[in-house]
Amino acid sequence: MLALVTGASSGIGLQYATQLARDYHCDLLLVSNQEKELEQVAKDLADQYGVKTVAHFADLSLSDAAEQLHDWCLRNKYVVDILINNAGVFFFNTYCETSMKRIELMLQLHIMTVAKMTRLFAEDMCKRELTEEEARTRICGHKRMRGYILNMSSMSAWMAMPGIQTYNASKAFIYNFSKSIWYELKPQNVGITVMAPGAVDTGLFGLAPNLRKLAVALTVSIPPEKLVKRALKKMFRGKKADTPGVINWLSTPLLKHTPDWMLFLAQKKLKQYMH
Repeated sequence: MLALVTGASSGIGLQYATQLARDYHCDLLLVSNQEKELEQVAKDLADQYGVKTVAHFADLSLSDAAEQLHDWCLRNKYVVDILINNAGVFFFNTYCETSMKRIELMLQLHIMTVAKMTRLFAEDMCKRELTEEEARTRICGHKRMRGYILNMSSMSAWMAMPGIQTYNASKAFIYNFSKSIWYELKPQNVGITVMAPGAVDTGLFGLAPNLRKLAVALTVSIPPEKLVKRALKKMFRGKKADTPGVINWLSTPLLKHTPDWMLFLAQKKLKQYMH
């Protein structure tokens, strides 16, 4: 199988590429806007796990990025069995102090590119016919599907949070869009899964090491390796959506009803991160 992973040069995207190669022996089409890092990742994964890797430099925030990437795959006869829409950006800032360029970049990358990539590659998957051998293949205990798509949302999709207003709105689109498309693709034997994790255990929020360990222990935060392992299993089992962590899952309904005083308090605390 060939897996296309966006944002594959670092972070969660690198974990997706690594685990798909190591645990599922997938060949990889790796896409990122970090050209040198991407080429090194492609070389390292090919050397380590004996899979075929292709590094493709692209800026997925451009308005025609999805069409250009899809056309490039067709020209080069790359048949994508797995699409991981992982590329994204994140920043804290008040909306009226955020540049139009930044707003456009995030909305384009999180909404238009994800929607277009899903549209283009899902159509190809729906038309594909599995061979008898492929149809007999089982992955994670389930029969192989014609294709798989995994989109990355966030628990912030349920939050009205100052400072990340564009981010959480775009992640809400990804979440609802993916769940809706699931009903359309399932009868076509194509799977689409959306992951909505809470905090991922990286240095993004500048927490002290002991607080990071506590957050992981409480399942409020999840290590990227564990997140990706879980996400791939959910994807291959044809699950619609998933929010890792018991506390995160239980608190999701409460996020929709967070009182205003608490959000104003959060706004004061978050100002140190806004730039």
